[in-house]
Amino acid sequence: MEFRKRVKLNQLQLNSGLSQDGPAVGRCNSSMMLGPERSAGLQEGVRGGVSQLGLSGTFSYSDILPWWPWQQCVSMAAGLLLSGLLAVTQAWCVNAIHENLLWFSQLTEVEREISFRTECGLYYSYYKQMLQAPSIQEGLSELIHDNLTESKRTINLLQRMNIYQEVFLGVLYRLLPIQSYLEPVYFYIYTVFSLQAVYVIALYLTAWLLSGSWLAGTLAGVWYILNRVDTTRVEFTISLRENWSLPFFALQVTAITCYLRPQLTALQQKVMVWLMYVTTFCFCLTWQFNQFILLVQALIIYTLDCFDLLTTTQVTTLYLVQVCGLLSVWLLQFCNSMILGSLVLSFIVSALFIRHCQSGLKTGSLLVRLGKAILHTALVLLLTFTINYLTKKALQLRSDEHIFKFIKSKFALGSTRDFDASLYLCEEAFGLLPLDTLERLAGTLLLYPYIFTLLLLSGILAVAALKNLSRAKGGSAEEKKGAADGQVDPFRPDLAYNLLHTLLYGLLAFSTMRMKYLWTGHMCAVAAYGVCGTELWALLFNILRCNTKTLLRLVRYGAPLLMIGCLYYKFWPKLMEELSELREFYDPETVELMTWISTKTPKQAVFAGSMQLLAGIKLCTGRVLTNHPHYEDKDLRERTRQVYQVYARRAPEEVYDILRAVGADYVVLENSICYERRHRRGCRLRDLLDLANGHIMDGPGENNPDLVPAAHPRFCEAIKTDGTAYTALFNKTFQNKTFYVYRLKKKRKKGAKSSSDPNVTQ
Repeated sequence: MEFRKRVKLNQLQLNSGLSQDGPAVGRCNSSMMLGPERSAGLQEGVRGGVSQLGLSGTFSYSDILPWWPWQQCVSMAAGLLLSGLLAVTQAWCVNAIHENLLWFSQLTEVEREISFRTECGLYYSYYKQMLQAPSIQEGLSELIHDNLTESKRTINLLQRMNIYQEVFLGVLYRLLPIQSYLEPVYFYIYTVFSLQAVYVIALYLTAWLLSGSWLAGTLAGVWYILNRVDTTRVEFTISLRENWSLPFFALQVTAITCYLRPQLTALQQKVMVWLMYVTTFCFCLTWQFNQFILLVQALIIYTLDCFDLLTTTQVTTLYLVQVCGLLSVWLLQFCNSMILGSLVLSFIVSALFIRHCQSGLKTGSLLVRLGKAILHTALVLLLTFTINYLTKKALQLRSDEHIFKFIKSKFALGSTRDFDASLYLCEEAFGLLPLDTLERLAGTLLLYPYIFTLLLLSGILAVAALKNLSRAKGGSAEEKKGAADGQVDPFRPDLAYNLLHTLLYGLLAFSTMRMKYLWTGHMCAVAAYGVCGTELWALLFNILRCNTKTLLRLVRYGAPLLMIGCLYYKFWPKLMEELSELREFYDPETVELMTWISTKTPKQAVFAGSMQLLAGIKLCTGRVLTNHPHYEDKDLRERTRQVYQVYARRAPEEVYDILRAVGADYVVLENSICYERRHRRGCRLRDLLDLANGHIMDGPGENNPDLVPAAHPRFCEAIKTDGTAYTALFNKTFQNKTFYVYRLKKKRKKGAKSSSDPNVTQ
């Protein structure tokens, strides 16, 4: 018999081809298959000219190692095979860890559903709803006209939430002949884990494209797997939107990297544009925060345009791909106004319009061009905020204002008493990136080559940007490209994009820990390029005056192999130990609560409580909710704040009226919230409510002078005393160590006989 440790779940930390090197020749030849090099004929003339990064070189990249056609095909096949192997390894690892954490295969159905914590349970409930519907058409109709997610309201879930992935999987499971041997829950989680394989392949290809060596892709994949704690949390938050969207975002970065490579044919460019559109569309469709992620990407494109590192066609194409992806999602989400009111759309419109109006932007001396760039940026930002403000006014859009409140509060630009902003600020995931993250990344040898590559490329990019801005006649990237006459571009645009990508998303990760998953995966690809790329080693050896083909070849292949060997020796035993550690899901109080609700309450009963718990109630019991964790709606946020008054100091009559106003029949109180100790004083939910209500907080410590003592005791504590004022309005129907459930009575009419028993449910 296996011994498994009992652990409560809430304690868990929550191109068409590529070549290895050298010029592509023969049947495998394609400009999309090259590494950083151009065509063979062009490379022969590069000897002694300008290198890929705008530095003098002593020999061309193609001279490092010649390849025959059959060797190139074998190398490419080996690289693709290895990418598939690493992808399968990642998917298998996260599945094994998920099974070992929960002993998922041995759980009952209600325990499996409880394991989908917080918003994960809410999203998974719609997959379950699609499967239980009499037909696909009726399932879609129920989602479009939903009256279970928010009591006393009928909402369009396909418009409000990003749940098309659940709809797609639900339809696919019903159509495929797999019901007899694959349970619905496994079909769902295997799909999500398979996307992790897609993620690894995307990083592998990005590193391969940047360096020209599939050894870089291998190293990137190995780093991603070994840094699993900081690159993904999919094994215990399966349904989170980011776990669906980030693999598509990584694929989009791969497509952009390939699109920005030189010497693509017209057909190859069209293929890349379509691939960029499809991946952008899938990314936007699966995550409600897509607009903010794409805004950072639009800023990257804008910066590259200002530095004259992209052609006009490339800039316009990248912008339009983003716009088309967002508008396609807007149509699928029944004209969701939050997308039209997004900052990224306003920014792209402004950038394209101002760019069109300022025809002489890229002419003049260095100081003149810097002045024009500053003025241009000021005009773009001014027009962006103007368009965004007018759009939101016209659409009466307030869905995303809580995010801007959070940003203002985080950087001390606004009041910190706002309840919605404080909910985010007090969560560790929305705080600054902990320093122990960098220690873990350094422990896997990822951080050091990443920092070296980042510093070196940043310096070279700065030099290239100044050189471009110093051109007396300015001129576009196309003109400079045509005038080069056999020389390589000063700085590769694909490399420039990836450099700014990792810089900006790195800053985002440092400011908000939850955003680190956008950064840590890509930093694996950038660090792998630094270890396996030719240009940086050649630059280093030029500085040391020992740049020879033999040494460069030896280091370029020896360094990644040595590093992979060290990682295997150091981390393989740890990985096997982690995969063999057996634990077990154990949460009897929540199981007892869900079982009681399913068997002892009416199917149309309405439940009020915390957002996290109600998501589980929706999934496990199908009961109607008053509020839920999907926070992107102004009215829902206000309703949630009102329902949470059960944890504030309010009179029982006030709480009763609030709950009745939202249609609640039952309210669930949690000891873990009422007597919370997880957060510091000022960040406990009851403290946030006290501050929002203008009341002094519990416990020793300072209070702002404008706060006053509350006139009533805390509701969640006082109701347990069974005082007359409480028993007249609420009847306790369930209790265990964690949860208390009260049913709301009907208010007596004035003049009712006082002899009636107040403890009897009316």
